[in-house]
Amino acid sequence: MQSEDFRNKVRHIPFAFEGIPYILISAFLTLIFAILHHTVLAWISLVLTLLIGHFFRDPERVGSSDSDTVVSPADGRVISIEKVEETPFFRKTCVRISVFMSIFDVHVNRIPLSGIVRGLKYRKGRFLSANLSRAMRENEQNSIWIQAHSGVDIVVTQVAGLIARRIVCWPSVGDSVIRGERYGMIRFGSRLDVYVPEDSDILIKSGNHVYGGETLLCRLK
Repeated sequence: MQSEDFRNKVRHIPFAFEGIPYILISAFLTLIFAILHHTVLAWISLVLTLLIGHFFRDPERVGSSDSDTVVSPADGRVISIEKVEETPFFRKTCVRISVFMSIFDVHVNRIPLSGIVRGLKYRKGRFLSANLSRAMRENEQNSIWIQAHSGVDIVVTQVAGLIARRIVCWPSVGDSVIRGERYGMIRFGSRLDVYVPEDSDILIKSGNHVYGGETLLCRLK
């Protein structure tokens, strides 16, 4: 039995916990440069601090109360919606929805559907640009298999990118998760692939901008 609930790692503050060290270090350097009257360096460091703070921002989100819908696990742009024959956990025809996060998007990831975590799978790999189709096959990634209370299975895969070098996923196998709650993040731009049942009613299109925990991706049947 686990000694600690993963939610203890995600107490809400305006910034993702993983980004606090970066923000503090950058702010400290800004202060030092200002004290030493290195004006140009102080301004550069200040701008960098603001950019880092913007990247690691973690706003509150309000999602739908409809239990038959799947919400986006991340902010970003939908780059593909396609039928595939398998997921990282099992062979079964389903629809894969891919969301690309630029460095300007919120990078905290959220649970797309309430249920129980049935599996976790981490795979080492390359760091190709996450918007390339090859990234799904070759990049470092972490997948989480969630089984809804209705028995429906969905899989969400965090895929590292060209700049992203750290995938964070807090839940463990057996955890009960709630749609819209925070469960991890990927540092500095990447993508998430969501595998949903083949007969799902897809509610978004390629090119749409989606918001983690709020935008409905599909309706389950």
